[in-house]
Amino acid sequence: MGVRVTTAAVADGEKAAFWSGAVSRTLVPLEVRPHTGRPFDGLLESHRLGYVRISTLEADAARLTRTAALIARVPRSEPQVGVGVQVSGRAVLEQDGRRAEVPPGGLVLYDTARPYAVDYPERFRTHLFHVPRRLLGVPESELRHASATAVGPAEGCGPVLLSVLGVLASSAPTYPTPVGDRLAGSVADLFSALIAQLASARTADRPAGPNAHLVGRIRAHIDRHLGDPGLTPERIAQAHHISVRYLHRLFEGEGVTVSRLVQQLRLDACARELARRGRAVPTVSVVAQRWGFVNPAHFSRTFRAAYGVSPREWRALRHDDAG
Repeated sequence: MGVRVTTAAVADGEKAAFWSGAVSRTLVPLEVRPHTGRPFDGLLESHRLGYVRISTLEADAARLTRTAALIARVPRSEPQVGVGVQVSGRAVLEQDGRRAEVPPGGLVLYDTARPYAVDYPERFRTHLFHVPRRLLGVPESELRHASATAVGPAEGCGPVLLSVLGVLASSAPTYPTPVGDRLAGSVADLFSALIAQLASARTADRPAGPNAHLVGRIRAHIDRHLGDPGLTPERIAQAHHISVRYLHRLFEGEGVTVSRLVQQLRLDACARELARRGRAVPTVSVVAQRWGFVNPAHFSRTFRAAYGVSPREWRALRHDDAG
């Protein structure tokens, strides 16, 4: 049985909140913030195709955000891999420090287990496909490399995926259950292929040639020295006998600045450690210092900006939900 929700009959002052609640209940918990001051207009249609949920969103300009706090409040919900197919209007998706601009006719992949945001700067229509992550059989590292990467209608798997997904979005309710189950398996296979392609392109082709090995060495160096407060672009460049300017040029192809990468990796490490349970639980300041943050106030501000809650609130949410 499908879901169809529209704001047409809702009071003007309640339209945005009504649509936000419908999207959160149907997909995953999200914050929706309209960009315009006029009464919000939105439509949501959603159907099941086996274990694949296919949803169509058509609405006014808005920003949809999945914060770490929303993720932490429902820790047992099954992580999903999402693919958004942009039918009309533009989309800008941010995840893992990367930013993907998706034009009409393109698609983008994301992971609901980690924070992300999608900005729709104008009225839009998009198809969203959610598949349980465990059914794709892809390594976590590949999924992280593939997330927040836009694919155009003429790139790689784009022509095949966009054609198939477009047909499924319009015909999903018409298939009997046995057919839907088989088609869901085909969708999962296509998503796995897409992730493998995107991960391979990011790790091997950006930048191309011998620079790929240099970027790999730099990333390994960052991982080894992540807890060093002195891990700056200048020190990283010096350790690899290159200029800071060239270091920045290398990481332009990675879609993230060096400083942003170091900060995000540190925050991820802190978040993981703060979420652990045990007899000897280190304080927030100890965790922050262990991963290179020397100023507690700066760490708290940076953590809240990235995860939507303070480090202490993050720890409390994770421990309360785990208990």
